[in-house]
Amino acid sequence: MTIPVTGFSSGVSRAYQAAQSMPAQPAQREEPAGASFSEMLEQTAQDALHSVRAGDEAAIAGLQGKMSTQDVVEATMAMESALKVTTAVRDRVVEAYQEVLRMAV
Repeated sequence: MTIPVTGFSSGVSRAYQAAQSMPAQPAQREEPAGASFSEMLEQTAQDALHSVRAGDEAAIAGLQGKMSTQDVVEATMAMESALKVTTAVRDRVVEAYQEVLRMAV
């Protein structure tokens, strides 16, 4: 069984000619859509700092009787988690720096 393709070659020819008549433009370098690594790291550090401060404020409010025990525990756990992540990132950065220092130049 054959399928007729009338007008196909003339359509392709017109598309090719149209493409050839377009002026050539140099490829433009596109910037990444997301934030840079340093911006992301800065935002993460700010979030961790906010979490630690919120945990401290929650502990003080809990001691004063202004916050429930559950809320104090949740804020303290969030603070502890942020501190662990920050410490792990710091350890990786120090490890990478030491690796760079060991490289032969």
